Amino acid sequence: MRSVVAALFTIMFTQFALADLPKVNISVLKFGTVNWELDTIKRLELDAQNGFQMEVNGVAGGAAAKVAFQAGETDVIVTDWLWVARQRAQGKDYRFIPYSKAVGSLIVKNDSPIRTLEDLKGSKVGIAGGPLDKSWLILRAYAMQEHGMDLKGDTEQVFGAPPLMMKAALTGETDAAINFWHFLAKMKAKGMRSVISVDDAALALGLDPNTPLLGYVVEGSYADKNPEILAGLANASRSAKGVLGADDAAWEHLKGRMKPKSDAEFTALIEGFRAGIPSADPIDIDAANRMLMIMADLGGSDLVGDLTKLPDGLFIRP
Repeated sequence: MRSVVAALFTIMFTQFALADLPKVNISVLKFGTVNWELDTIKRLELDAQNGFQMEVNGVAGGAAAKVAFQAGETDVIVTDWLWVARQRAQGKDYRFIPYSKAVGSLIVKNDSPIRTLEDLKGSKVGIAGGPLDKSWLILRAYAMQEHGMDLKGDTEQVFGAPPLMMKAALTGETDAAINFWHFLAKMKAKGMRSVISVDDAALALGLDPNTPLLGYVVEGSYADKNPEILAGLANASRSAKGVLGADDAAWEHLKGRMKPKSDAEFTALIEGFRAGIPSADPIDIDAANRMLMIMADLGGSDLVGDLTKLPDGLFIRP
């Protein structure tokens, strides 16, 4: 009886303690991989340990999260720094806390004759994310630099949602594919292999593969008014990554959300997430600027607007 009373007292005390903590509303894609980190933060109470109470709002897509953020309906979203840079250039004080550097690769079926980018000539490439996908643009720049090859002109591109591009590659409707990292992990588990990774292409282009592409985004006035909360969020994120990066058992709690189709797929997803954990080192601003120039050259104003260099104050590490 005493143990039951003690347990109830602990629960009530925890609830009262949480009620006193400032709430941080985070809007993210409902089924996005960022939820693996957020779930870990909540399960281990890393938010409370860092002085805030995190409330996660799942939305239907990235655009919905951005609309909510711009309307002031949520405190934090997760998106890429190119979008944040473009918003800053337009006078919006948005700031970026690194979350992930995960990028993709060009992959083909194991028995494909394609071994290099030059072998892609005349082939059909499925690309998730559209013609402005960052991985596609980096590979285009790499092919031009290393092989004098125009991937856009020398191949046929098919654009579509990630699940559709995965299916097209697995069934042979496309000869090769560029997809988001977690779909690539699933595709490799089903018998596909990498021809070249975006990391390797980035290095050859003088970029820094440790440059985080995705991050938590906050509005400047919120950050200035709540520096302790911002530091707490960053620390909770790092702590969750530390757990997921080292503890295989921690992933068992996420298996239901991940829904792997096999043990091989489960392992591939874990390895992919771990590969995307960004370094704690300072961000190489010169390398980020070089990436911006590549995006501007190949993606044009549709991707970067009028940006010619990174706006000051974009990256922060509370």
